[in-house]
Amino acid sequence: MGDFFITGIQQVGVGTVDFRKSWDWFIDMFGFDVRILEDDTVAERMLPYTGNMPQKRHACIAVNLNGGGGLEIWQYSERKPKPADFTVAAGDLGIFAAKIKCRDVRSFHAGIKSRWQDCSDIYETPDGTPCFFVKDVFGNCFQVIQRSDTFLRQNILSGGVCGAMMGVSDADRSVAFYRDILGYDTVIYDRTGVFDDLIFLPMGNQRYRRVLLGRSREAKGAFAELMGGNTVELVQALDRTPRKIYEGRYWGDPGFIQICYDVTGMNELGRFCAEKGHPFTVDSCPDGEVFDMGDASGRFTYIEDPDGTLIEFVETYRVPVVKKLGWFIDMGRRNPEKPLPRFLFRVMGWISRQKTK
Repeated sequence: MGDFFITGIQQVGVGTVDFRKSWDWFIDMFGFDVRILEDDTVAERMLPYTGNMPQKRHACIAVNLNGGGGLEIWQYSERKPKPADFTVAAGDLGIFAAKIKCRDVRSFHAGIKSRWQDCSDIYETPDGTPCFFVKDVFGNCFQVIQRSDTFLRQNILSGGVCGAMMGVSDADRSVAFYRDILGYDTVIYDRTGVFDDLIFLPMGNQRYRRVLLGRSREAKGAFAELMGGNTVELVQALDRTPRKIYEGRYWGDPGFIQICYDVTGMNELGRFCAEKGHPFTVDSCPDGEVFDMGDASGRFTYIEDPDGTLIEFVETYRVPVVKKLGWFIDMGRRNPEKPLPRFLFRVMGWISRQKTK
C-alpha cells in the first residue's frame, strides 16, 4: 500500500431534510450520542458535486463509543434538499444500506421492535451471521449485524458503522477496485440467488450476486481501536437494470452520500490512486494548506468507484478534546501508527453528552 495507510471507516454520510430529527433518531435508536465535530458553514470545495456552486450546510460527525465508524449527518441550510424521485431498492448503484454492529442482535431487535415498527425479522447473512434491517425516520436502510468487538462498553447493545452495502453493475470489476485501492483483499462470501435477509428491502425478492469483502491487514492509526474492523458488501442486481441513487442530485441530498476512510499519508495515497486510474476528483488542500472543519482540521479528498459511488478520504491534523480549555490533539506531534488513549474518548464522550442533554 506504499507510504500511506487506511485505518478504517471514519463515517458514512447521511443526507437529510431535518438535521435535528435525524440525529435525535440516531441517538435514540443506535446510540450515536458523541459529537466529534459540528460545522455550519459553506461547502466551498465540493463544486463538482454541488452544481459548481458553494452550498451552505449544517453537518456533524457523531459516534457510538461501543466502537465503529460514525455517521456524518448532513443537511443543506439554504438549498431545499432533493430526495430521490424513485424508491431506492437493493442493488441500486451507490450505498443503499449502512451496516451497524451489535453485540447481541436478538436482544437489540426486541428492544427496537417495541419502539419502532419499521424493521425486519431476524435473519442470517449468507455466512450465517444474525442480522436484521431497520429504516430510519426518513427511510434510510441500516443492516444491524452481529459483531462481538467493543471499544468502550456503553449502556446500549449497538455500536457504530462497520460497513456498507453498495449496489454495483459489475461485481468482478468492483471487487478489483475495492481490493486494489482500499485493501479489501479477503472474500468472506460470494453467493448468488434469492436471499431471505433481503426480503425487507424494496425488490429484495429478486436474484442478486452478493460479495462480502474484508481486510486481512491489522488496522493501525490513531483511531484504529475506535473504528474497529469493517467490511463492504457489493450487491449486483441480476433480474433488472439498477438505477443510480444520486442520478440528477447533489452530494448531500437525502440518502447515503459517501463512505469515508481515515487515512495517513494523503499525498502518497493520491499518487497511488492516480496510478491505479482513480485520481482525486476533489482535494480540499491541493496546495498543502490546512482545512478547518469546525473545531477540527485536516484534509479531505474524494474518488469514485466504478459506478460513481463517492469514496472520501480524511487525514486528520487536529482533534478537539475540551475546546473551552484549549485542549486539542495535534496529530502531527505523535506516532501516526499508535492508537489514541481510550481515556481521551471517555472525556470527549462526557463533554459531548453534557452539551446534548
